[in-house]
Amino acid sequence: MVQFEGKKDAQKITAEGKPVHKLIDGVVMRQTITHMDNRGTLCEVYDPRWAISDLPVVYIYQFTIMPGIVKGWAKHLKKDDRIFVTKGRVRIGLYDDRPESPTYKMTNDLYLSDLHRSLIIIPKGVYHALQCVGSEEAMCISMPTVAYAYEDPDVYRLPPDTDLIPLDFRPILGG
Repeated sequence: MVQFEGKKDAQKITAEGKPVHKLIDGVVMRQTITHMDNRGTLCEVYDPRWAISDLPVVYIYQFTIMPGIVKGWAKHLKKDDRIFVTKGRVRIGLYDDRPESPTYKMTNDLYLSDLHRSLIIIPKGVYHALQCVGSEEAMCISMPTVAYAYEDPDVYRLPPDTDLIPLDFRPILGG
């Protein structure tokens, strides 16, 4: 009789539900709580009293991602991104492209959704890609630390299938 032991899973969360993986230096995730009553739900997206960023909120916009589609890879040199997933399921890939960072070349592969809401802060110099991994359009709120500069956009892009970042972010056909 042949026995297969397979590959044992590594620990991913603590008994309290906190992830055990290390985040790229400067990346902050704050899990949020959705309150529900007979009228519906309420979820706080950002509160300066949380003390997770001392930079002001200066610009807010909403964006969506169609099923299977990838937005990214992109990085900024002048601003941090603050992103909150309000609807759907989103995979967020991060790659630290800052040579002076203690986590230089480190990656994070994160999943957020309307069932696991968190505010994520992505520091300048960190490439990020977002992919809708659900069957319905995902919706996000972005609150960057600097407003968009129409004449001189602070966006540096790589294609989703770049060999320069060791995470696979090719579009999923058919969502």
